[in-house]
Amino acid sequence: MADTKTGALSQAVHPLIERARTSAVPIAALIGFDVEEIGAGRAVASLQTGPQHANPMGTLHGGVLCDLADAAMGMAFVSTLAADESFTTMALNINFFRPVWQTRLRAEALVINRGKNVGYVECDVTDQEGKSIAKATSTCFVLRGEQARLR
Repeated sequence: MADTKTGALSQAVHPLIERARTSAVPIAALIGFDVEEIGAGRAVASLQTGPQHANPMGTLHGGVLCDLADAAMGMAFVSTLAADESFTTMALNINFFRPVWQTRLRAEALVINRGKNVGYVECDVTDQEGKSIAKATSTCFVLRGEQARLR
């Protein structure tokens, strides 16, 4: 609902955000990350990496970084949806800048462009010292009607 003076939309909590805040999300529990902030086209997720996340070389598996960034970008995009909308990811890209062993990671996602049907999201992943670890991008497609209800 729009405020008649400012034109701004009032911010109701999307059901997917409410679900993420109030119940265990299976992938988050499996990998061990938390989504700490969600709102206004932005989200922050964090992960304490450990030996359970290692690839055969002993460094953090790239898929774990991708999951962390994907979760942050998904929640950032969800915060732009109406209560009866959902979304699906059309494209996901990640660039790795440095190896990670055991550290605390922070993934900060921001919706850069939100059209009627498609959105573009970017995510910066940094370590506990603020060093840039990876950059991810995502293109999301808004689902409505029966498509949204099935998700």
